[in-house]
Amino acid sequence: MELFIILIFVLGYLAIAFEHPINVNKTASALVTGVLCWTLYALSSQESIELIGEDLSHHLSEIAAILFFLMGAMTIVELVDAYQGFRIITDRINTKNPKALLWIICIITFFLSAILDNLTTSIVMISLIRKLVPNKDMRLFFAGMIVIAANAGGAWSPIGDVTTTMLWIGGQISSGNIMITLFLPSLVCMIVPLIYLQFTLKGELGHAGSHKHAPGEHGHHGEPIKGSTAMFFLGVGGLISVPIFKTVTHLPPYLGMLLALGVIWVVSELINPHMDEKEKRPYTAAGALTRIDVPSVLFFLGILLAVGALQSMGTLANFSAFLDSSLGDQRIIITLIGILSAIVDNVPLVAASMGMYDMSIYYQDHLIWEYLAYCAGTGGSILIIGSAAGVAVMGMEKIDFIWYLKRISLLALMGYLAGAAVYLVIQPYLAVHPAH
Repeated sequence: MELFIILIFVLGYLAIAFEHPINVNKTASALVTGVLCWTLYALSSQESIELIGEDLSHHLSEIAAILFFLMGAMTIVELVDAYQGFRIITDRINTKNPKALLWIICIITFFLSAILDNLTTSIVMISLIRKLVPNKDMRLFFAGMIVIAANAGGAWSPIGDVTTTMLWIGGQISSGNIMITLFLPSLVCMIVPLIYLQFTLKGELGHAGSHKHAPGEHGHHGEPIKGSTAMFFLGVGGLISVPIFKTVTHLPPYLGMLLALGVIWVVSELINPHMDEKEKRPYTAAGALTRIDVPSVLFFLGILLAVGALQSMGTLANFSAFLDSSLGDQRIIITLIGILSAIVDNVPLVAASMGMYDMSIYYQDHLIWEYLAYCAGTGGSILIIGSAAGVAVMGMEKIDFIWYLKRISLLALMGYLAGAAVYLVIQPYLAVHPAH
């Protein structure tokens, strides 16, 4: 029966990877896979149904911590976007030099991604370059670099990429340590492709066309909305405060995120007291909650349930032992996992890896977890379908898979391998030992 459950998991995984050709949303495939894996495990197991139920409850509590965290973060970002808060950054860019603008855009993307997350940052920055780079051919190069910069920026922050967030909430990495150890490798991952483009990028930005609003800009003719500055700083401050909250209280990160959401929710209700309920709704957290990406939240639920079933069966531990005996070096295994995350979704890859390695052996901030955060976060840039940021940019700018493969994939691979090399060189000097 174990082989049959693995087959269900593999088929579900393939359905997720090929969601566009088969026209079935990956969330539906993930939910069916997750429930089937647990159902078949319960029906075939020698253990009592009570023990399996306890096991499922344990996994569900870990999954819920990630889902509540993500929903809180998504709502805060949607709320800031509704108030056009991101224009505080985007309205200050006015250079006409393509190469200088590319550096500015990528650096902003890198740091913004660490605070918000790589998907949201990509959407905000694509909306910006539509205004700044009217030339379509040039804009595609900018879009490709935004994907690389957003994924690199998300990898070194506990709140910047869903895979790093999963490792942080799971206790595999600590917030301060991951920022120190992965900042330089992530920066190199972005800078290497940028330096290459300094010598090869040709063309003009084009003539400025009409201003296109970012998603969530509700004002007429780009008029500033009351409270946009306050909501920007409150939103960013709330997100940054979450790792601090965990460090000070030692409570789970999702509680810090929900506290930040609660505070911002109260402020959003008080900003426009004279508006009627219908007029005010887009600018409140209740309105923002209707705009968050619920299918993505349910996708994580389905895939993490499926991985939890394989973990409870002992399948992942056996697979880990097989990889160790056949490949030997865990650094090679994780480098390959990073490259594989360009082809298949990095969330299930990281979830499976978390189940493969026992934390009693691979303690918090072990090389495996730090390197996994880097590889899974940045490896997805190698193909445009390899990350949520890439898929969003692909949809917004209608980027062709083959165009990205020819023009951007090699740049992303160069950056990925350069950053990986930097991490492996500096890691022995920054290593945390279990006694700490």
